[in-house]
Amino acid sequence: MDTSSTQTRTQFTEGQGKQPEHTHSAVTHTHDHYHVSHRHSDNPLNKWEHREYWHTHEHNHMGLTHSHDYSQDEEEAEHAKEGHIHDHSAPASPRG
Repeated sequence: MDTSSTQTRTQFTEGQGKQPEHTHSAVTHTHDHYHVSHRHSDNPLNKWEHREYWHTHEHNHMGLTHSHDYSQDEEEAEHAKEGHIHDHSAPASPRG
């Protein structure tokens, strides 16, 4: 029986980037955020093109433990430029 949806799992990183592993607490906030889709093209030299779109609404981010090669200051300053994934039917609700 799969109980993965009811069990708590600890996040961790395999290896480490230039920044040490760190954890961001869950947060709900509002800012422009971007989405990217892939569109198949008829161009034989470039079969796929990116199409981006953005909008603004309150949304949440679950807690996250990770590492990366850019500074944590840059991570915070550039957050609104990152593509976001969330449930648009309930963008600021906890996942059930």
